[in-house]
Amino acid sequence: MLLESDTQLNQQSYYEASVQRAPVAAPLQGDLRADVVVVGAGYAGLSSAIELAQRGFKVVVLEADRICSGASGRNGGQAIVGYACGQAPFEQQLGAAKARLAWDMSLESVHLIDERIAQFRIECDRVKGYLYVADSPRKARALEDDMQALQKRYGLESTFARGAQVQDHIQSPVYCACAFENTSGHLHPLKYGLGLARAAQSLGVQIFECSAVTGLRRGSEVVARTAQGSVSAAFCVLAGNCTLDEYGPAVAPEIAPRVMPVGTYMISTAPLDADLCLSLIPSNAAICDNNFILDYFRFSADHRMLFGGRVSYSTRTPSKLKELMARRMGDVFPALRGAPIDYVWGGFVDISMNRAPDFGRLGQNLYYLQGFSGHGVALTGLAGRVVAQAVAGQAERLDVFARLKHHKFPGGPLLRMPSLVLGMAYHRLMDAW
Repeated sequence: MLLESDTQLNQQSYYEASVQRAPVAAPLQGDLRADVVVVGAGYAGLSSAIELAQRGFKVVVLEADRICSGASGRNGGQAIVGYACGQAPFEQQLGAAKARLAWDMSLESVHLIDERIAQFRIECDRVKGYLYVADSPRKARALEDDMQALQKRYGLESTFARGAQVQDHIQSPVYCACAFENTSGHLHPLKYGLGLARAAQSLGVQIFECSAVTGLRRGSEVVARTAQGSVSAAFCVLAGNCTLDEYGPAVAPEIAPRVMPVGTYMISTAPLDADLCLSLIPSNAAICDNNFILDYFRFSADHRMLFGGRVSYSTRTPSKLKELMARRMGDVFPALRGAPIDYVWGGFVDISMNRAPDFGRLGQNLYYLQGFSGHGVALTGLAGRVVAQAVAGQAERLDVFARLKHHKFPGGPLLRMPSLVLGMAYHRLMDAW
């Protein structure tokens, strides 16, 4: 699914401007057979393909657009331990032991990034370090409580700072508290995604771009049809996230209403003085606040400020987006007011109702991975691993996620976005309180 001016925005993406893509792969033509057909060539689909191929399965990946053309190629590049929902859904629904297993798997998801980078020699500007920031006393108390709970229950070490000490971590007048941890970090998301694609192809995976799935026949054998061909397979993995909603009843009507496409946007400055960057964020960490409607930002390897946020819960791109984003960046970093803006881009990511990952199966041989809710850089790698394990007959880890309860967004196809817009207006007021 694309935003109302998404094509124009993506043409201005810093990520696209800083990579050299291979020529467009030929679309699927004719009929193929495989052990597994994967729908979607973003992180989740590519990670699934890698894990399946490493287990000896013949894999075909079908991508409606280009490799990592969706959220995987335009996100903030923040690889974060844990889940957008926190640990509460796991603890409340599954108990302490399964909650611990879920946490350990989130740690594994971050480590898996580094394993893949090393194994497949992916150059993607990987940096360790993450800073959580709070902009009000109420948010500061919530942040401190959260970090203390993660340290006490799950062993996540962090350094908490308040007041003037915050300036040692970030030179900004906005934040009154922060917490630094060295497990999470950041990377160049499109370089990483294209590296995953090359890795999958080196293992024998076939990837077809411009090959949208227009129909999916279920049964003992799954048949995925495109405009010019089909793939028959014993198993299918749906990894299109919120874009599956475009296909409606053709693919997976049961799960499409459980994720909401959310517009999120980024700007990139021109390259800045390296000493200025070091003074603003001495650790070179990725940063995110703990508001419900949040800002996230970091410096690139070539010293650009990459500033994200301005979330939209409708299908419309905000007007005067560049000016709005630049103004917000200037509020956070007065030293960057007036800095030239070279790129503006955005698009949809997927969230679930409770912000928990939504992984599972439909029948015996159709699996789905969605609801990454802003934590997809790391979590998609884990998703690919646990779904491959399930296909191979070991479903215990996938079932930790499959047992979580998920609900459809209210309002149906026509009203769920307007109703969410009203809900987000409430949360924006709460963030300001």
